[in-house]
Amino acid sequence: MSLSGNQIEIQGEHCMDFSELIRAFGISGTFQGYEELFVGNINQTYKLQFLGEQDELKEYILQRLNTYVFKNPREVMENIRQVTSHIGAQLGDDAPRRVLHFRTTADGVPYVENETGFWRAYRYIDRAKTYDIVSADHFEQAGYAYGQFQGELADFPVETLHETIPHFHDTPDRMRQLHEAIREDRAGRATEVQPEIRFILDREQQAGVIMEALNSGRIPLRVTHNDTKINNVLFDTDTDAPICVIDLDTVMPGSALFDYGDAIRSGANTAGEDEEDLSLVHFDLELFERFTAGFLRSAGERLTDEEIRLFPQAAQILTLELCARFLTDYLNGDVYFKVKKPSHNLIRTRNQIELARQMEEHMHEMAAIVEEYSHR
Repeated sequence: MSLSGNQIEIQGEHCMDFSELIRAFGISGTFQGYEELFVGNINQTYKLQFLGEQDELKEYILQRLNTYVFKNPREVMENIRQVTSHIGAQLGDDAPRRVLHFRTTADGVPYVENETGFWRAYRYIDRAKTYDIVSADHFEQAGYAYGQFQGELADFPVETLHETIPHFHDTPDRMRQLHEAIREDRAGRATEVQPEIRFILDREQQAGVIMEALNSGRIPLRVTHNDTKINNVLFDTDTDAPICVIDLDTVMPGSALFDYGDAIRSGANTAGEDEEDLSLVHFDLELFERFTAGFLRSAGERLTDEEIRLFPQAAQILTLELCARFLTDYLNGDVYFKVKKPSHNLIRTRNQIELARQMEEHMHEMAAIVEEYSHR
């Protein structure tokens, strides 16, 4: 990749005029340069630098959305714009660092479509950092940030949002896909994974609890982030306090239990999803407690009693959902998730099964922790 003036050359593609996007998004100042940020696995991300009239440094993030993953990028951006505008209106003077601010074109839309792709730009939040490795303190702070995100959007008209990835956390539908993969057995692998199949399908009924509660109206439909990893929270480099929730591409209607459960699934496992040695996979109750404490401290008053009661089950349900997704892909011949070897998706499946099994063993303790913090 090389840059000459305002020309950016993307590997394997024709050279595009960088200035076209700068003008379209109304970014002023003298262009100083850019760097590519290798964050995430989906979109291409660049940080652009400009000098303003008073020689102040101004920085922006420019992203090209992956339209293979996000089939309806306009709907993605409509969702993001509505949600960030709603949060920003509540924050007032705190808004510049507490919520993402997207640039709009002269037509008032937060994106540019041209022959090089689908682009968006937003103000870079300086003096901020993310964490990939979970510590108890940071996980509690992340819980607070995601709970705050729920609280800030509790009165948002969720029916106005698009479902940009249909059935994303519809666990019964994930189970349906698993049944189909078992039946078709495209890669000829079903015989070797009978214990894994039995574990997941034995819990199929309980895996549908969240969707049943949503469909019956026992819990409300809410705005959900749907990718609540700790590295999607920005922390202040000076105070180490959470600033802002980022990576809003999967924001859509759902249940607060999706966000809570997936955060526990990804953050309270002491091993990564790819860990092959199951003796290293450990469901950490302290991490569960700390995230729960943070989440309830910021969102508790906005949640219903039934939502809070389902917290422990939500953690296991979201874990079972990923078990089903990994095993489905393994049976289908590894067509969805990137794999480094033929057994990769099976390793991931067994990893998440072990995590789900340990959650099941600790369900009473998890419920006691949730009960304690829900009354604080």
